[in-house]
Amino acid sequence: MTQSAIDSRRDQASQGPFNQESTLKPWPTKQQLLASIPEHLTEKNVGKAWRSLAFSLLTSLAAYSVGGFIPLQWSAAPLWIVYAVVTGTLATGCWVLAHECGHNAFHPNQTVENFIGFTLHSLLLVPYFSWQRSHAVHHANCNHLEAGETHVPALQDSRWATFSIALKRFLGPSFYAVVSLAIHLLVGWPLYLLIGVSSGPDYGQPTSHFTTIPPFNSGIRKLFPGKWIGLMRTSNLGIIGVLALLALAMINTSIARVLCVYGLPYLIVNAWLVSYTWLQHTDPAIPHFSTEDWDWAKGALQTVDRPYGPLLNLLHHGIGSTHVAHHLNSRIPHYNAWNATELIRSQFPEHIRYDPTPIHKALWDVALHCSFVGNKQDNGAYYYS
Repeated sequence: MTQSAIDSRRDQASQGPFNQESTLKPWPTKQQLLASIPEHLTEKNVGKAWRSLAFSLLTSLAAYSVGGFIPLQWSAAPLWIVYAVVTGTLATGCWVLAHECGHNAFHPNQTVENFIGFTLHSLLLVPYFSWQRSHAVHHANCNHLEAGETHVPALQDSRWATFSIALKRFLGPSFYAVVSLAIHLLVGWPLYLLIGVSSGPDYGQPTSHFTTIPPFNSGIRKLFPGKWIGLMRTSNLGIIGVLALLALAMINTSIARVLCVYGLPYLIVNAWLVSYTWLQHTDPAIPHFSTEDWDWAKGALQTVDRPYGPLLNLLHHGIGSTHVAHHLNSRIPHYNAWNATELIRSQFPEHIRYDPTPIHKALWDVALHCSFVGNKQDNGAYYYS
């Protein structure tokens, strides 16, 4: 995408969601947005919930079991690649359902819900309760340049912006995009959990999902206040328990076997997770707001629905194609999110974002062009430069 193409995307006043002009029109209020989604769409269907869990869990376990039979030989590398992609893609469905548990959108009994979410996320080395808290903060402050919890862009005068400009000049734009993609997809998720990469400045930098000991989480806002410190410890115990099971498996089989059977799909799960969240919250046309111009309605609307196709929407419960509705009301179960998406698109066509760009091209465009935001525009927004 050239600079002129970026400018064109921002300036197409007739095209609806992806244009800068829409941010100049009156914004819906929080009350209007919440009222646009009928309360019955937040009702949980226990049968549908258990069927979704059974589908994702059983297909994932079946795929993992295949890893025990693939030879640990370089000649079997193509088989391991196929195994990793298929298994990691299926296991991402479990991640999504744990995410739904974290929003109290899976089951009417919160104890059952938290048990499922804690178990699934721990198995995927995600600190469930810590993530539940930080993710709630993200939803409450979406696209806030100071209080946003994740996918908060650097400002033009930041050290990161200076470094990005120099690196892009040194590597060239295309190789810079390759490096950006590799870092995001391979280590972006662990770096976020460990040191709060892409977190907003109000929480202090670095932040961590595993500890509040300085220098972590020392900002003007507490990312994990009160009871969340104890729940963080519970989350850590879940991770330690799974790591202990993996160590035991290494003793009984081999380090290489566990790294291949568990580690390779783990990388794919993380890559899917980052791909979804990156593209849900990042685009040259998306405005970001500082404290004086931000409000909840503006922030919640700055997310993007994208076309993942019927297979991925089945396996991943539509998480990438119904994300705007999810930000407007995170208690909507995934099987109701499609109806909610249609409703809000019909009621607020100028403000609901949908980008038909193919996913692989969208990833490339974001990696190439979305490193930091420029100066504040007349509408109070900051855009990627």
